Amino acid sequence: MKYKCPKCDNTTYEIGEMRATGGTLSEIFDVQNKKFTSVTCKKYTYTEFFKAKTGALSNIFDFFTN
Repeated sequence: MKYKCPKCDNTTYEIGEMRATGGTLSEIFDVQNKKFTSVTCKKYTYTEFFKAKTGALSNIFDFFTN
């Protein structure tokens, strides 16, 4: 992946992942059905989030492991 920080033009970064709930039923059953990939600039720690697709299998796995 080629990434350049929009704030400082640095090209070193870290990639992470975050999951979140997306509605009442998701919150009740504690299922994180929204997935985001984060890219963080190593120089200034500026972070951007990008929405990622989640599959039904990962949602079922989350339900039984929480």
